[in-house]
Amino acid sequence: MNQVSQTQTIPAKLVIVSRESALAMWQAEFIRDRLRALYQQTEISILGMTTQGDQILDITLSKIGGKGLFVKELETALEDGRADIAVHSLKDVPMHLPQGFMLACIGKREDARDAFVSNLHANLEALPPGSVVGTSSLRRESQLRARFSHLKIESLRGNVQTRLRKLDEGKYAAIILAAAGLKRLGLGDRIRDLISPENSLPAVGQGALGIECLISRPDLEVLLRPLHHADTAACVQAERALSRALAGSCQVPLGGFAEIVGNELRLRGFVGSPDGKRMAHAELCGSTADPEALGNAVAQALRAQGADEILATL
Repeated sequence: MNQVSQTQTIPAKLVIVSRESALAMWQAEFIRDRLRALYQQTEISILGMTTQGDQILDITLSKIGGKGLFVKELETALEDGRADIAVHSLKDVPMHLPQGFMLACIGKREDARDAFVSNLHANLEALPPGSVVGTSSLRRESQLRARFSHLKIESLRGNVQTRLRKLDEGKYAAIILAAAGLKRLGLGDRIRDLISPENSLPAVGQGALGIECLISRPDLEVLLRPLHHADTAACVQAERALSRALAGSCQVPLGGFAEIVGNELRLRGFVGSPDGKRMAHAELCGSTADPEALGNAVAQALRAQGADEILATL
């Protein structure tokens, strides 16, 4: 092992496990390169895996168990020692980690907004009645139906390239994707419009990377500390607390977005019915020192507006 300080050592080898999609591999390579720059004597490799979520593409995520399908195999690789850390899009990480696992590091957030992508139209407002819009997200579907009841919302699964190909084949007038993924893949030029959080509240954790490891590996938490972004961590902790309090997953039309404004943390949340006819919105500010409390408070505010009743109908 290579000595970093008198109290900390780093491993001679480090294995990163990742999904094999282009975006997931970009994210893993980004973390690998950051770590290589920090720990030049450590041999760092990537183990790519195809998960259940990548294989089942003909059914919406909400019907097959949610985004946890993207992380289970990666966690198994951590558990059996094939890998040391797993790199995730944080929005794909379930709100409750299995026993024995932890999020050791939260990277600096990319653009958290949703992106409007179309070959024919400039933005959602420009779409004529009956236009087909593709999305894989109940959260986006609920907000789209609430604002644009004249549009037809249809399911869209697959990796970023697959979704763009389906758009280019004319199956959709437009599709909605996370802006961060497009930008990371060098596809920012496909974005016709960035949808503000006021009009499409992002998914919890959208745009941020999370690095997972075993709780029994506190040495890795220390190793990853230079990559940890405290402001992003505070924001996503508040968002994830909100989601946990309302049992949120991709099976639930729920959004949460926190940002630091001055010295405070501001969190906006929403819960809606899939048809967009019932919506609950809440916004509160709190201390950056206690993001969980803010998340729980916004969840309570949503409950006061009928969030539990909306969720009970799903």
